[in-house]
Formats: sequence, structure tokens, C-alpha cells
Amino acid sequence: MTQKYDVLVVGSGPGGYVAAIRAAQHGLRTAIVERDRLGGICLNWGCIPTKALLHGADVAHTLVNLEPLGFSTGSVEFDMGRLVEFSRSVSGRLSDGIGYLMKKNDIDVVEGVARLLDKGVVAVTTADETVSEYRADHVILATGARPRPVPGVIPDGDRIWTYFDALVPTDLPKSLLVIGSGAVGVEFASLYKDLGTDVTLVEMAPQIMPVEDFAVASHVRRQFEQRGIKIHTGASVSELAAGPDTVTVTVQSTAGTVDELTVDRVLVAAGIQGNVEDLGLTELGIEVEHGFITTDQWCRTSAFGVYAIGDVAGAPCLAHKASHEAVLCVDKLAGVQHVRPLDRDYVPGCTYARPQVASLGLTEEQARATGRRLQVGQFDLQASGKALAIGEADGFVKTIFDADSGELLGAHMVGPDVTEQIQGFGIARALEATADDLAEVVFAHPTLSEAMHESVLSALGRPINM
Repeated sequence: MTQKYDVLVVGSGPGGYVAAIRAAQHGLRTAIVERDRLGGICLNWGCIPTKALLHGADVAHTLVNLEPLGFSTGSVEFDMGRLVEFSRSVSGRLSDGIGYLMKKNDIDVVEGVARLLDKGVVAVTTADETVSEYRADHVILATGARPRPVPGVIPDGDRIWTYFDALVPTDLPKSLLVIGSGAVGVEFASLYKDLGTDVTLVEMAPQIMPVEDFAVASHVRRQFEQRGIKIHTGASVSELAAGPDTVTVTVQSTAGTVDELTVDRVLVAAGIQGNVEDLGLTELGIEVEHGFITTDQWCRTSAFGVYAIGDVAGAPCLAHKASHEAVLCVDKLAGVQHVRPLDRDYVPGCTYARPQVASLGLTEEQARATGRRLQVGQFDLQASGKALAIGEADGFVKTIFDADSGELLGAHMVGPDVTEQIQGFGIARALEATADDLAEVVFAHPTLSEAMHESVLSALGRPINM
């Protein structure tokens, strides 16, 4: 028997499960289809477990820097298996929590693999090959993404890893080469270095963290190199041979230099591609461009009644962008008035490495390319009392304003806990606060966030503490 729903969501990651909950809140009969575990990649294999591992890396960093604070310890032993176990337990607990939310909101959970048969018609195949048919007025695709392959580099789960493998190693490798220096590559490079692995980072672009402001990327590179991470930019892996114990890698730069390296493991972190295959998109005429589903500002695809949100709908491929799209998509289809489309340029980006990086809006280079007259301010954490007090004064806050209107065009932060502070600039942007408005805000002292205020004052040409 075919079951009928108002809304059927395919995929239960941070876009899918939020869309289902929001639809249920509107009183719409809702179902969600998941082929694996509730929570999707972010909760099970991405955002959450990596942060649990990075917490372990932060502890490792603290342990080797206790002496200036008056502490001394004997020998400290580390068990990689226990850290991985902690990481997996966090993911398991949260996945169970998503199940609870589905029950609480009377959302039907359908286990299996979904495929569009027609507009509003979805077939779901279970593990035992049973096929059931579902109909819905609105179908929301939230199928996420997966690691993008690198030509000539085939992950085997042993010597050559994707981030799935890097999350559950059986032991700590002595050496690791990371291909790609986006957020995923940089986080894993930082994580494994703090745990004691010799790390090399290879990036095709001229700078690491290619989407970040040049000043931020340069600062992170200096910090990484001071920690002993070897970095090759403007370079790619031209050859790779995996042996029983090691991997031999040939790194070739655009300048023509060639380096041959031998490492224990290689991690492929060169971006992601949308999970668009076997969804029945072509048959419905749904447009796909560069591996991602094309949508309009309301997340509508080219097929009536079919929507796409989150990573499968393209950059920025971030969990919080997926969740935000989920709400606006459902609100719009439910007839809510005054729904605001998402400005993707102002979705905050966060990298949880050491040092942390957080950014919002345009880089300085992008802002200058608009031809606007700019006011750019920067405040170094070396002048921050709180940063000095906690021994984490390497970093800065940079703000970019339109000199004529005072509009916040971009904010870029590098240093301790900046991922917890960037929302301040996000709120300012959403409320259309100008540089003058932000200058009038009273920031508590002593806090790390004072650097945000000082950066604004710097942009206005009236800094206080620098």
C-alpha cells in the first residue's frame, strides 16, 4: 500500500532532520528516509566526532605546556583506541537523540535507500531488497556529500585514508601526508600533529585554506610550520605507491620541483562531491551542476515539489547552512510570510584546528575587487589581556567595512575560541549594524571578544589598545 505524506525528507543529517522537525511543527504529516544512521555524516562521521578527537588533541597540547603554569607531571601514556572510543560514543549518543526527536515530533522514520520515481513519488529499498512506495506533496533531498576522489589516489582504508578512516584509526601513525588544506585537511593535520604524528600538508592552491583571507591563511601557515608541520603549496601528488607498511608519494610543484616522500598513511581531504547518484534526478529533469543539485533561493529544484538542501545543493558545505536552509525551505513551502532567503556569502565558516579560524563575508581581496572604498581594521591578540592571561595570544581579528555606508563586508578571526565568537559579527550583519553602531557596543573586560571591538575601532581609525 502506498503511504501518503505532506513532506518526505530524504537524508537525516543536520539539514534533513531539521527540515522534518520544522515540517512537523507546521502540522504537516512528515516522514524521513535514512539509509544508515540518523544524524547523517555530520553527526556520525564529520562535525561531531572530529571535534571529540580535537578535544583530545587540545588536552595533549595542554599536557606538554604545563610547566609555565607551575605544574609538572610524570610520564603520560596515550591510548588512541580510547580516544576513538570516546569520539564514537559521543556520536552514538547524539544519533540516539535524533531518534528521540523524531518520535517526539511524530515523524515516521523509514530505513532504506530512496529514489524518485516521479514528482511526489519515492521508492525506498530496504536492506533485504524490499521496495515500498511513498507519495508526498513535497520531497526534500538532503542526501549530503562524500569525499571527492583525487586522480591516481585510491583510498583503501589501510594506508590511504578518507576522513572516515582517519576518524577510527587502529593505531597512531608515525607519519601522515594530508592532500588538501581546506577545513577538513587542516583540522586533521593539526589533530594528528598534536597527538605526535609527523605531518605533511599538500595543497594545489598558492595558499593553504584557499577560501580564507590571505592574512589568516598566512598566519595559520606560520603557526603550523613552527609546530613542525611541513607544507607544500602550489603542489600536487603526481605519483603514489602503497606498500605493506608505508606509502611512497611524489609531490610535484607548479614550479617544477619534485619531492619523494615516504609516510605511514595518506589522507585524501581534497573537497567533497554531492550524493546525487541513483536518486532519479535525470528522469525528472532536475538540474545538476558540478556534482551538486541546482536550486533557487527557496531551495526549489527544477522539478515542481522537489527541493534540495545542505551539501547536496552546493557550497558552502556546512552543517549550519544545511539547517538554516531546512527551516527557510519548509517555512516557504508551508506558506509562512516574510521568509528571508539565505545569503550564502555570509554563512560563517569555522575551522577547529590549532589555531582556530572563523570567518564571515568577503575576504579583503574580494572586498577590494568590488571597487568599494573600504575601512579595514585589525587587532592583534598580543595586546589582549585575556589572551595573554591564558597563554594563547597568537592571533588577530580583522574587520572590513564599506567606508561610505558602514556596512560590515567581512570579519576574519584566528586564535583561541574564535569559532565561539564569530556569531557576534553574524548577529551584527543580520541586524545591519554599521561600524559606528558596533563601536558603541560595550564589551566585557577581560574577554577574548574585546578584540572584536578593538578591530572595529581600528577600522574607524581610533584604536585604543594598540
